[in-house]
Amino acid sequence: MSRFFIIFLAIAIFSYMGICVGLYIAQRSLIYYPTPSLGADSAASKLKLAVEGAELAISVSPQKGDDALIYFGGNMEDVSWSLPLFSKMFPGYAIYLPHYRGYSDSTGEPTEQALHNDALALFDKIYAQHKHIFVVGRSLGSGVAVRLASQRPVARLVLVTPYDSIEKVAEGKFPLFPINWLLLDKFESWQFAPKITVPTLLVAAENDQVIPYANTEHLYNSFSRNVATLRVIPSKNHDDIMEDPTYLEWLKIQSDKP
Repeated sequence: MSRFFIIFLAIAIFSYMGICVGLYIAQRSLIYYPTPSLGADSAASKLKLAVEGAELAISVSPQKGDDALIYFGGNMEDVSWSLPLFSKMFPGYAIYLPHYRGYSDSTGEPTEQALHNDALALFDKIYAQHKHIFVVGRSLGSGVAVRLASQRPVARLVLVTPYDSIEKVAEGKFPLFPINWLLLDKFESWQFAPKITVPTLLVAAENDQVIPYANTEHLYNSFSRNVATLRVIPSKNHDDIMEDPTYLEWLKIQSDKP
């Protein structure tokens, strides 16, 4: 083995290890993109929820009665911008849009376990007042919503541009690296899906450049038979799917009580 080849191999190994270390260190900055408060809603429409290690800001539209909607947004989303839309679409529902830890006016640092614990705390608080809770999760939030629905009496569930797991999506984007060893927050929705028994709608975008259709389909196949429905909106991508009137129509239909 020539000296040149040994040097080349050593450089390649150290470079590979360096990239692995870089991915490990930067992984949460690749998953979470905390958004500042952009003033989409007023302080009067925000609820503060104290949770372990943080205080969450919840954009709210109060309403009396049994019906409530919780929306878990994407990793770059200021969910307060969706408050007028959901309030208009569901006039009889109390609307709750949690800002993840580190997002908007919420304190703390986002991690998978922290987001899950926060979702449980929010659901339990809302359930004390509203017994029919419709949950919607988009992109990153689909993983939060699935896990919540596997542990709490959610009435209906909609998952928008959902994934089977962040681990499997990352493996597709970084096929040469040991993602299963490096990744801390895996959001393994496919493991929680079989525990869900309430009507569930999965909505995929035909031209999704972030979540491959194969990952959404794998999640769909993880649900028990006759629990979930998978629909695809043509000509839309990951970012503009919510602008399609078909999406809004499906969302409204899914919210209807049996």
